[in-house]
Amino acid sequence: MSDLKLNKFKDAADLARQLADRIGSEIEAAIARRGSALLAVSGGSTPTLLFQTLRNKSINWHKVIVTLVDERWVDEDDQRSNARLVKQQLLVNDAANARFVPLFHHGDIDQEIPELEKQLQSLPLPFDVVVLGMGSDGHTASFFPGGDNLDLAVDPTGENLVTAMRAPGAVEPRVTFNLPPLLASSFLVLHIEGSKKLQVLEQAMEDGDANLMPIRHVIRNSDRLEVFWT
Repeated sequence: MSDLKLNKFKDAADLARQLADRIGSEIEAAIARRGSALLAVSGGSTPTLLFQTLRNKSINWHKVIVTLVDERWVDEDDQRSNARLVKQQLLVNDAANARFVPLFHHGDIDQEIPELEKQLQSLPLPFDVVVLGMGSDGHTASFFPGGDNLDLAVDPTGENLVTAMRAPGAVEPRVTFNLPPLLASSFLVLHIEGSKKLQVLEQAMEDGDANLMPIRHVIRNSDRLEVFWT
């Protein structure tokens, strides 16, 4: 782990407090620098406490744009929707003043991706903050082992922002931001919890096929990735 900055915390609450502080500082710096801030977050169960902590930060939320690193191709009222999670746990009280940009469109995912791509081009990229998660299979964003469009999504020279993804480890089709826009973030963080996730990360730091543990594509192509772990 010597080539990766690993921040360790005593418990999930301590991690949430300190990561929320860091995100808040990055957002305010971006607002001061260019008048707005762009934040991309991940879904799943891990970031819930972070969201609940971050939403209480004194931030100029009306100058913040929030979107998702990736999304399941399901309606926002679906329990598995990342947008649903973000709206319920992060975009509350003052944080509700942030502008939320969803990734899901009604319709066939392959037909909707070009329109979504066009809409996302209007975002004030690059991201100021990207918070990634990681699965026990080594996937991050929707870069899944065996994904039908994995090579396209992790191409470091790719020009498109998003890609549709189907994979054995994903229940539904998904849409994911591609590797280049994620890597371009001013603050790129991998938020993981538990000893098993740390073991997966340690394995990913070893030599091996990046497509079998796609988090390796991030690790090997970024010199600014920070890990927040408890």
